[in-house]
Amino acid sequence: MKQTVAFKKNERNIFFHILTRCNLKCRHCYITPRQHGKEPIPSDTVIRWLRTLFDANKETNVIFLGGEPTLHPELDLCIKEARKIGYRSITVDTNGYLFNDILNKVTPNDVDYFSFSLDGATKTVNDKIRGKGCYKKCTEGIKKAVSKGFRTSLIFTVSKLNIHELENMPLLLKKLRIDRFFIQVIGIRGPSAKKRNTLQLTREEWTGLVPKVAQEAASLGIRVTYPKVFLEKNEPFECAGLVADNFFIFPNGRVYQCPLCEDFAIHSHRFKKDALTPLYGIRERELFQLSIPEGCVMNKILQPGNLRYDEHGAPEYKIACCLLKETVLAHSP
Repeated sequence: MKQTVAFKKNERNIFFHILTRCNLKCRHCYITPRQHGKEPIPSDTVIRWLRTLFDANKETNVIFLGGEPTLHPELDLCIKEARKIGYRSITVDTNGYLFNDILNKVTPNDVDYFSFSLDGATKTVNDKIRGKGCYKKCTEGIKKAVSKGFRTSLIFTVSKLNIHELENMPLLLKKLRIDRFFIQVIGIRGPSAKKRNTLQLTREEWTGLVPKVAQEAASLGIRVTYPKVFLEKNEPFECAGLVADNFFIFPNGRVYQCPLCEDFAIHSHRFKKDALTPLYGIRERELFQLSIPEGCVMNKILQPGNLRYDEHGAPEYKIACCLLKETVLAHSP
């Protein structure tokens, strides 16, 4: 059963980039150290910010990100403290190399999911995108995590480089004993913005394949989530920046509400002396309030290539907020 997941007003999601360093150079990477900071956040600072961000009146979740978060030597301390603070769910997004012996420093009671990034059903395609040897290391990392009792997710970022392999992913997921599958649309930001014409999918490519693959994976007992991306003209547009509680944290203290804005210094908040401080002037929150027939104003400004217009200049469809998801619930084979 497919369902569009509405924004939850009683939920807070913290996307915590604890460092920007990574051992890989993926072709669609969106991290820009010049904008996001070059130094990792010390663990004591991470913990103080986690306390500041936690909302006892909401279901608060944290996803530890990088760069590659397992390169942080004290990630385990941050994870354990997040659990003590009361975060409902704790996820680590990783490329699978699993540095600093992280799987032996935390337990399945500490971490809800290790979420692995793999962008091909074969090493040929994946390694062309993510780097030589990455497929082998990532699949080995998944197997090791599963063997230790950790629940796992897999993130597949679809682009023109790998869309032909998406149909082969469900059987690989089943073989690897993956619990959740995230099909992600490529974000045209960071270094990948220079390659927008060679990476971004058309509406037909996305809608013609992604829902089909999601249903197939769900039929194998895997829960699947993917961005809605395209709305029909009559579907209402809603911006998560206005109705939801999402914060994207970076090492230099910048705090965004929309990931599409992360290339620019228009963040809505900043950490100052461990306080989440709102900023004013022309900020992303001012842009969220603009209403346009294309739907998402940030998409129109930053990645207009996935829009199309009729002979009268009217958009043929709307672009959904990038945080609006569709979920296909797992069901028994």
